[in-house]
Amino acid sequence: MAKLIKGVGRVAVFAWLHTWPDGWAVGAYTTMGEFGDTAIVGYVPRPDVADVPLMDVAARHEPSKLYGSAGARFAEACWLICTGWSSRMAPKPGTLDLRDVAWSLELDGTTELKQTMYGHDRLHVGRFALTDPDLHAQAQKVLESRVFIGG
Repeated sequence: MAKLIKGVGRVAVFAWLHTWPDGWAVGAYTTMGEFGDTAIVGYVPRPDVADVPLMDVAARHEPSKLYGSAGARFAEACWLICTGWSSRMAPKPGTLDLRDVAWSLELDGTTELKQTMYGHDRLHVGRFALTDPDLHAQAQKVLESRVFIGG
């Protein structure tokens, strides 16, 4: 059984194009620790979307081109943190910005960063759930709120 991490805080829930051109999932970003030093990036499971291996998604984006040669795991973690952090700082239409909500993460992996990135020293990734069943159902529906511009 996977380790379960729980917390309460601000959570951004967003539609995530994880596989080009049409592989959409629901992502979630929050933080934990005294100063938010740990980033939490997860995927919100939906019955119609297969589990999303987040480190594999990051690797396909070749993040070492942006984050340098400090190691693949570091670059992938930085890319995931940037994706989550950006979803909070510049939310797309349909993004949920939830305050003071309880959540849990079924842990797939942890990366200790070699340097602080976006205010974080480590990253936990995995399967994300909001504790409140109504909020969790609302999060799963984020995909239906995607806005397409153009054709």
